[in-house]
Amino acid sequence: MTATRDAQVSTPAAALSELISGNKRFVYGHPRYGHDVAQAAATAQGQKPHSLVFGCIDSRVPLEAIFDQSFGSICVARSGAHVLDRSLIGSINFAVTELGVALILVVGHKRCGAVHATVQALRDGATPGSDSGSVGYLVDQLAPAVHEVGLDDEDAAEKAIRKHVARTAERLRENPDLAGEIAAGRVRVVGAVYDLDSGWVEFLD
Repeated sequence: MTATRDAQVSTPAAALSELISGNKRFVYGHPRYGHDVAQAAATAQGQKPHSLVFGCIDSRVPLEAIFDQSFGSICVARSGAHVLDRSLIGSINFAVTELGVALILVVGHKRCGAVHATVQALRDGATPGSDSGSVGYLVDQLAPAVHEVGLDDEDAAEKAIRKHVARTAERLRENPDLAGEIAAGRVRVVGAVYDLDSGWVEFLD
Protein backbone atom coordinates (compact mmCIF):
# COMPACT_ATOMS: atom_id res chain seq x y z
CA MET A 1 0.00 0.00 0.00
CA THR A 2 1.41 3.39 -0.98
CA ALA A 3 0.12 6.58 0.63
CA THR A 4 -0.68 9.09 -2.09
CA ARG A 5 -2.60 12.34 -2.34
CA ASP A 6 -6.05 10.84 -2.90
CA ALA A 7 -9.56 11.60 -1.70
CA GLN A 8 -8.65 10.51 1.81
CA VAL A 9 -5.49 12.62 2.12
CA SER A 10 -6.45 15.83 0.38
CA THR A 11 -6.99 18.38 3.14
CA PRO A 12 -4.72 19.88 5.81
CA ALA A 13 -6.62 18.00 8.54
CA ALA A 14 -6.36 14.66 6.74
CA ALA A 15 -2.66 15.16 6.03
CA LEU A 16 -1.94 16.02 9.66
CA SER A 17 -3.92 12.98 10.79
CA GLU A 18 -1.83 10.77 8.49
CA LEU A 19 1.41 12.05 10.01
CA ILE A 20 0.10 11.68 13.57
CA SER A 21 -0.97 8.10 12.85
CA GLY A 22 2.35 7.33 11.20
CA ASN A 23 4.28 8.58 14.22
CA LYS A 24 2.18 6.36 16.48
CA ARG A 25 2.97 3.33 14.29
CA PHE A 26 6.66 4.24 14.46
CA VAL A 27 6.72 4.62 18.25
CA TYR A 28 4.77 1.42 18.89
CA GLY A 29 6.98 -0.59 16.54
CA HIS A 30 4.33 -1.31 13.90
CA PRO A 31 5.52 0.54 10.78
CA ARG A 32 3.47 -0.02 7.66
CA TYR A 33 6.19 0.82 5.14
CA GLY A 34 9.52 -0.92 4.66
CA HIS A 35 10.87 1.30 1.88
CA ASP A 36 11.54 -1.55 -0.51
CA VAL A 37 12.23 -1.16 -4.20
CA ALA A 38 8.74 -2.30 -5.22
CA GLN A 39 7.27 0.70 -3.43
CA ALA A 40 9.74 2.97 -5.20
CA ALA A 41 8.80 1.53 -8.59
CA ALA A 42 5.09 1.93 -7.88
CA THR A 43 5.45 5.72 -7.66
CA ALA A 44 8.14 6.19 -10.31
CA GLN A 45 5.77 7.67 -12.88
CA GLY A 46 4.32 10.40 -10.69
CA GLN A 47 3.82 11.74 -7.21
CA LYS A 48 0.92 13.07 -5.19
CA PRO A 49 2.38 14.01 -1.80
CA HIS A 50 0.01 15.22 0.89
CA SER A 51 2.58 17.06 3.02
CA LEU A 52 5.93 18.78 2.99
CA VAL A 53 7.95 18.08 6.13
CA PHE A 54 10.72 20.58 6.86
CA GLY A 55 13.27 19.48 9.43
CA CYS A 56 16.87 19.50 10.59
CA ILE A 57 19.77 17.70 8.91
CA ASP A 58 20.40 15.69 12.10
CA SER A 59 21.06 12.06 11.17
CA ARG A 60 18.98 10.87 14.12
CA VAL A 61 15.81 12.37 12.67
CA PRO A 62 14.90 10.47 9.47
CA LEU A 63 11.62 12.16 8.65
CA GLU A 64 10.09 9.47 6.43
CA ALA A 65 10.77 6.90 9.18
CA ILE A 66 9.49 8.80 12.21
CA PHE A 67 6.20 9.48 10.40
CA ASP A 68 6.14 6.02 8.75
CA GLN A 69 5.55 7.41 5.26
CA SER A 70 6.19 5.63 2.00
CA PHE A 71 7.45 6.75 -1.41
CA GLY A 72 5.34 9.51 -2.89
CA SER A 73 3.55 10.52 0.32
CA ILE A 74 5.64 13.41 1.64
CA CYS A 75 8.16 15.90 0.34
CA VAL A 76 11.13 16.46 2.65
CA ALA A 77 13.23 19.60 3.04
CA ARG A 78 16.11 19.84 5.51
CA SER A 79 18.68 22.33 6.74
CA GLY A 80 20.64 22.86 9.95
CA ALA A 81 18.03 23.53 12.66
CA HIS A 82 15.47 23.96 9.85
CA VAL A 83 16.80 27.43 9.07
CA LEU A 84 15.04 28.96 6.08
CA ASP A 85 16.78 30.54 3.14
CA ARG A 86 15.64 31.60 -0.32
CA SER A 87 16.06 28.20 -1.96
CA LEU A 88 14.15 26.42 0.81
CA ILE A 89 11.28 28.91 0.69
CA GLY A 90 11.17 28.44 -3.09
CA SER A 91 11.15 24.67 -2.69
CA ILE A 92 8.31 24.81 -0.17
CA ASN A 93 6.33 27.10 -2.46
CA PHE A 94 6.92 24.67 -5.32
CA ALA A 95 5.56 21.79 -3.24
CA VAL A 96 2.40 23.78 -2.57
CA THR A 97 1.77 25.27 -6.01
CA GLU A 98 3.02 22.48 -8.27
CA LEU A 99 2.61 19.32 -6.19
CA GLY A 100 -0.46 20.36 -4.24
CA VAL A 101 0.63 19.50 -0.71
CA ALA A 102 -1.99 20.37 1.89
CA LEU A 103 0.27 20.56 4.94
CA ILE A 104 3.64 22.12 5.75
CA LEU A 105 5.06 20.61 8.94
CA VAL A 106 8.08 22.28 10.56
CA VAL A 107 9.89 19.74 12.75
CA GLY A 108 12.50 20.69 15.33
CA HIS A 109 14.04 18.17 17.67
CA LYS A 110 15.32 18.03 21.21
CA ARG A 111 19.07 18.43 21.82
CA CYS A 112 19.56 20.18 18.48
CA GLY A 113 23.29 20.76 18.09
CA ALA A 114 22.92 23.95 16.06
CA VAL A 115 20.70 25.58 18.66
CA HIS A 116 22.94 24.52 21.54
CA ALA A 117 25.97 25.88 19.65
CA THR A 118 24.15 29.17 19.08
CA VAL A 119 23.37 29.51 22.78
CA GLN A 120 27.02 28.89 23.63
CA ALA A 121 28.25 31.31 20.98
CA LEU A 122 25.97 34.07 22.24
CA ARG A 123 26.98 33.41 25.84
CA ASP A 124 30.61 33.68 24.74
CA GLY A 125 29.92 37.11 23.30
CA ALA A 126 29.32 36.40 19.63
CA THR A 127 26.69 38.62 18.05
CA PRO A 128 24.63 38.13 14.91
CA GLY A 129 26.75 39.14 11.95
CA SER A 130 30.05 38.77 13.79
CA ASP A 131 30.87 35.56 11.89
CA SER A 132 30.50 35.99 8.16
CA GLY A 133 30.99 32.29 7.44
CA SER A 134 28.31 29.78 6.58
CA VAL A 135 27.96 28.52 10.16
CA GLY A 136 27.68 32.14 11.24
CA TYR A 137 24.57 32.40 9.08
CA LEU A 138 22.91 29.67 11.16
CA VAL A 139 23.82 31.51 14.36
CA ASP A 140 22.36 34.72 12.95
CA GLN A 141 19.09 33.01 12.08
CA LEU A 142 18.78 31.18 15.40
CA ALA A 143 19.81 34.08 17.65
CA PRO A 144 16.36 35.76 17.77
CA ALA A 145 14.75 32.62 19.21
CA VAL A 146 17.51 32.32 21.81
CA HIS A 147 17.18 35.96 22.84
CA GLU A 148 13.40 35.58 23.14
CA VAL A 149 13.74 32.89 25.77
CA GLY A 150 16.73 34.59 27.44
CA LEU A 151 20.38 33.64 27.59
CA ASP A 152 20.29 33.40 31.39
CA ASP A 153 17.66 30.66 31.34
CA GLU A 154 19.38 27.40 32.26
CA ASP A 155 17.13 25.59 29.78
CA ALA A 156 17.61 28.23 27.08
CA ALA A 157 18.61 25.83 24.31
CA GLU A 158 15.64 23.49 24.66
CA LYS A 159 13.19 26.38 25.00
CA ALA A 160 14.79 28.10 22.00
CA ILE A 161 14.24 24.97 19.90
CA ARG A 162 10.48 25.29 20.42
CA LYS A 163 10.59 29.03 19.89
CA HIS A 164 12.52 28.62 16.64
CA VAL A 165 9.95 26.10 15.36
CA ALA A 166 7.19 28.61 16.09
CA ARG A 167 9.12 31.43 14.41
CA THR A 168 9.81 29.32 11.31
CA ALA A 169 6.16 28.30 11.02
CA GLU A 170 5.04 31.91 11.39
CA ARG A 171 7.51 33.08 8.76
CA LEU A 172 6.02 30.58 6.32
CA ARG A 173 2.47 31.63 7.18
CA GLU A 174 3.43 35.22 6.37
CA ASN A 175 5.03 34.33 3.04
CA PRO A 176 3.04 36.16 0.34
CA ASP A 177 3.28 33.20 -2.05
CA LEU A 178 1.56 30.96 0.50
CA ALA A 179 -0.87 33.44 2.02
CA GLY A 180 -3.68 32.85 -0.46
CA GLU A 181 -3.62 29.08 -0.10
CA ILE A 182 -3.52 29.36 3.69
CA ALA A 183 -6.36 31.91 3.80
CA ALA A 184 -8.48 29.65 1.60
CA GLY A 185 -7.91 26.71 3.95
CA ARG A 186 -6.17 24.63 1.30
CA VAL A 187 -2.83 24.64 3.14
CA ARG A 188 -1.94 24.64 6.82
CA VAL A 189 1.44 25.29 8.48
CA VAL A 190 2.06 23.38 11.72
CA GLY A 191 5.05 23.17 14.07
CA ALA A 192 6.31 20.10 15.91
CA VAL A 193 9.17 18.87 18.08
CA TYR A 194 10.64 15.36 17.90
CA ASP A 195 11.84 13.59 21.05
CA LEU A 196 15.06 11.69 20.28
CA ASP A 197 14.59 9.37 23.26
CA SER A 198 10.98 8.28 22.88
CA GLY A 199 10.36 8.75 19.15
CA TRP A 200 7.24 10.79 19.83
CA VAL A 201 6.47 13.94 17.85
CA GLU A 202 4.75 16.71 19.79
CA PHE A 203 2.55 18.84 17.54
CA LEU A 204 2.59 22.43 18.72
CA ASP A 205 -0.46 23.82 16.95
